[in-house]
Amino acid sequence: MIDRRLITNFDWILVGLVVTICLAGVVSIYSAASSYQMSGTPFYIKQLYWLGFGLVLSTLVASIDYHILEDLSYGFYCVALLLLLAVFLTGKTSMGATRWLHLGFFSIQPSELMKIVIIITFARFFNNHQPHGGLTIRDLLLPLALLAIPSLLIMKQPDLGTAILVILIALTMAFFVGLRFGTIVTFVLVTIPIAWIGWSFLLKPYQKNRVLDFLNPERSRLGSGYHIIQSKIAVGSGGFWGKGYMQGTQSQLRFLPEQHTDFVFSVFAEEWGFMGVLLLIVFYFSLIMWSLNIARRCNDRFGSLLAVGVTAMLFWHTVINIGMVIGIFPVVGVPLPFYSYGGTSMITSMVGIGILQSISMRRFMF
Repeated sequence: MIDRRLITNFDWILVGLVVTICLAGVVSIYSAASSYQMSGTPFYIKQLYWLGFGLVLSTLVASIDYHILEDLSYGFYCVALLLLLAVFLTGKTSMGATRWLHLGFFSIQPSELMKIVIIITFARFFNNHQPHGGLTIRDLLLPLALLAIPSLLIMKQPDLGTAILVILIALTMAFFVGLRFGTIVTFVLVTIPIAWIGWSFLLKPYQKNRVLDFLNPERSRLGSGYHIIQSKIAVGSGGFWGKGYMQGTQSQLRFLPEQHTDFVFSVFAEEWGFMGVLLLIVFYFSLIMWSLNIARRCNDRFGSLLAVGVTAMLFWHTVINIGMVIGIFPVVGVPLPFYSYGGTSMITSMVGIGILQSISMRRFMF
């Protein structure tokens, strides 16, 4: 029997913010893809399908007591790790990367699944380990090992953007728990040689070019630097009020690559200008702050850690994507949550919202 208190405590503000951002994304996807000549179902219709499915899935996740996730966390981790390994054996290669696993009637991207799994896994670990005075290097050995294995597998696909996000989510949760000053210093010192090893042996040539283009976009205006140059032109040409809906030259003349996926924010900025961008950022800021409020109101540590992890996922997705399209971060192929076209990103984000909803609805029970 369903507890009526769960229904009366349903978080409508959370859902309202998410749906508003999603519908704004559908409008921008319609504009971004209007210049495409394509057969079959339009992108904006597909995005509506994914939105509907995501809302249903989010509701199902919210109906489950989030404490069950603590017991299943390590099992989820092992399954997600096996799926990442399976990608290298039977994965589908697209545009030089092997990231997808075909399962009969549909395909999944295990690296996206790992974002949610690492949140649940770290929430369980930190819930059971509460050292006084902050985490030491010894305390972090096991969680860092749990983080390193999937991160390296994801980088090898290659998918640098998702690997960075998984790492940032985990580190944000560790900072929330608390780190000793010596731990932070050691971490910084160790990161330097690890970054050199990654640059020398793990990054593909096109990934190195993206970093170099970030430092100097003019080095390859018609090559690897083309994306970021066109994106900044689109954002800048929007001015204060924008050029008007479906009036952007960069998108309608298709100068902007990936304009309905990773660079859809550029389309929005060109059409709606600074004021439109400011309004959209306010909605994202409100969503992040409301998610943190859910973490603050939660009456148990595991729920708070889960909420912080999901909030970190949404925050870093948003910051990296917007930073990427305006040129303050390298291009790493990170979509804007709830806004960019894509079923996998929508489903992952909606599962996160379902977890937040489950925590919010049950805050009175503990």
